[in-house]
Amino acid sequence: MVKRAIISDIHGNLEAVQAVLDHIRSQGIQEVFCLGDIIGYGPNPCECLDLVMAHTSVCLLGNHDQGALFDPEGFNSGAEKAIFWTRTQLENGTGNRDDTDCRWDFLGALPRVHRDGDWLHVHGSARNPVNEYVFPEDIYNQKKMDKLFGLITLGCFQGHTHVPGVFTESRNFMTPEETSYEYQISDQKFMINVGSVGQPRDGDNRSCYVVHEDDKVTFHRVDYDRDATAEKIYNTPDLDNFLGDRIKQGR
Repeated sequence: MVKRAIISDIHGNLEAVQAVLDHIRSQGIQEVFCLGDIIGYGPNPCECLDLVMAHTSVCLLGNHDQGALFDPEGFNSGAEKAIFWTRTQLENGTGNRDDTDCRWDFLGALPRVHRDGDWLHVHGSARNPVNEYVFPEDIYNQKKMDKLFGLITLGCFQGHTHVPGVFTESRNFMTPEETSYEYQISDQKFMINVGSVGQPRDGDNRSCYVVHEDDKVTFHRVDYDRDATAEKIYNTPDLDNFLGDRIKQGR
């Protein structure tokens, strides 16, 4: 198969996605999939959308992308406030009217699921592609795991939680560190959370993405100028300072 990078949860973080795309290009990778949440939380939604439109061959709808298109539901106050601010940026942001229309058209056409042979790609889960979280502790929820794995042919790539790692059909969860950053694909079904480009939450504040190639999946961490992104957030009254703190802390 084609060597493919899979990214997710950029969340308007321009510095992070630029660093990740540079890292991807340095490996000669031509195909990039994005699992959604291009926008929300971060200070550069228009610029991040432009990069995703230019550099990905597949992009899926995330819950924050959906929230910008429609009324946000189920968001906490800080996330909801960020969505409304993001929507204003998309309506009045950088570029001309054609650029604005192109971004809205792109968001409005995003699919919820992408299948490629044995591989399923979603933002949330195989059961609820946009909104369902699958957390590491869910390995103890047998009913949930049985349902999710029953919907998967062999492998599912997802995001949404911002916590990277591998769920196996034998009910294990392995962090990237526990796999030595490389998971060997076998005949056992798996779900892989590819982590977050723009707002990691696993205690490592570097961007995270994966590369899928033949029978293996490799996790990559990429450093970037977090202070620059955080400073933009601190200087934007409609974005809570907590969002800048979170980028620095990786939680």
